Amino acid sequence: MTALAPSPAGDLPTPSRLPAGRLRRAAAGLLRQPALLAAWVIVLLMIAWAIAPGLFTSASPYTSDPSVPFAAPSLEHLFGTDRLGRDLFARTVYGTSTTLTATLIAVLVAFTFGSVIGLVSGYFGGLIDLVTMRIIDVFLSIPSLLLAMVIVSVLGYSTQNIALAVGIASIASFARVMRSEVLSVVQSDYVQAAYGLGVGRFRVVASHVLPNSLSSVLALAALEFGTSVLAVASLGFLGYGAPPPEPEWGLLVAEGRDFVAQYPWISIIPGILIAALVISTHRVSTSIRRSH
Repeated sequence: MTALAPSPAGDLPTPSRLPAGRLRRAAAGLLRQPALLAAWVIVLLMIAWAIAPGLFTSASPYTSDPSVPFAAPSLEHLFGTDRLGRDLFARTVYGTSTTLTATLIAVLVAFTFGSVIGLVSGYFGGLIDLVTMRIIDVFLSIPSLLLAMVIVSVLGYSTQNIALAVGIASIASFARVMRSEVLSVVQSDYVQAAYGLGVGRFRVVASHVLPNSLSSVLALAALEFGTSVLAVASLGFLGYGAPPPEPEWGLLVAEGRDFVAQYPWISIIPGILIAALVISTHRVSTSIRRSH
């Protein structure tokens, strides 16, 4: 029997080359798509603002300066100042943490509870599925923002309650998607083969049904993040969130609405940032979903 000659080292990709090659391809792909590159820059910048706001501004979001009320955007005050002379750039940067934390909590609540409800409903079927889906249909028939307003009115006004309210209002969408995926996976050949081999129900769910049903739900979570940012900011604008003088994006827009004709930057700049983050997260999540 003839021994196989070892291949030259250059013919096989080394582990150190693989990540570098993937990074180069990803970078080249981003450079060919300037809109996607801009979306990534915006998302990463907002995350950096939320994690370490002190690195981007030395001003306090609470300190007022009566000598410079309604100052226009300048090198000293990048986003201008509000009626109390507070630096709007500092308030926007520090408000990013509040808004994104509430959004993350909302998505986690919706993802967790929606996935569990959809998994139980789709796996067990029968009366459980019938009753659960009728309840889900009722929730889906109510506009999510209106439902979140009702929930936060019951829980009380605060950013944490806004996060819970937005998350609860989004559970139905996650449950519907998860149920659809579970119904498809349960009928697959490998799941039926596992039952034939005597594998228990819990192990089948944990090893086969749940992992193979999560892809669409994770994609929905990425898309839902941008929608939740808009919902959290909207409720903050309506006064359901953190009370003044806490910096929060929706509240920042609301604080300038009475002066928008004379001093438009107070509301317009935070509003532009909200829109930019929502569009960017949708663009990034769509790109990730297509790549997989």
